[in-house]
Amino acid sequence: MFAKPAFIYFDIDDTLLDHMHAQEQALYIIYQQRPALQKVPFKAFNTLYKSINSGLWRDYSLGYISKSELKHRRFTDTFLELNIMSEDPVETGTAYINAYRTEWKWVEGAREVYEEICRHYPTGLITNGFAETQKKKIIDFGLDQLSGPVIISEEVGHLKPSPEIFSFAEKQAGVSGAEILYVGDNFMSDIVGGSEAGWQTAWFTQTIEASKAERAQLVFSSFLTLKQALIENSSGTSSP
Repeated sequence: MFAKPAFIYFDIDDTLLDHMHAQEQALYIIYQQRPALQKVPFKAFNTLYKSINSGLWRDYSLGYISKSELKHRRFTDTFLELNIMSEDPVETGTAYINAYRTEWKWVEGAREVYEEICRHYPTGLITNGFAETQKKKIIDFGLDQLSGPVIISEEVGHLKPSPEIFSFAEKQAGVSGAEILYVGDNFMSDIVGGSEAGWQTAWFTQTIEASKAERAQLVFSSFLTLKQALIENSSGTSSP
């Protein structure tokens, strides 16, 4: 069952803002600008980069590598795999970030529902990612104008799903964990992390796996479902 929360935290990337779209568009921009990359189809370049970047972020979250190593290696390792020696991975990384920042957009349906939920509930934001990039997203899209605490993993020193970041966020919210709902897209970082902190969770996903869905109090693929659960049916409880 889904109990009415006293406080709601939102994830940002691929929950409120479409990170995957921005990432792919930015990769396509640098791919088009660099003939050396075009020795392989864009799909192969895109898939390889995402795989390498995802692995590096996992290592970074576990404390195995530093922020600077992650930023350096995501293109260095990609170019090595593709046997591309003529491109500067540092310059490419800078170009990628510049392009990425021009391609941000809201996830479909998220803006209206987020703004309405913020009018009905105390809310906050919790996000992994580098502080300078996440702060720019938050400011550019006005995410902080209606919400309270903004928790950025780099500033806290712990990444989701670490219990430390959820404990810190709980103190900022000023309510018990059982009274908090966390809305996010990533199963491990958001749903497992939130549920193990004793929070309720709402999982935004287009692909539902029954065994994983059991970890969340609400599973939704459209923000209208989240609106119905939190506002239209808020006088009682609702089922996912």
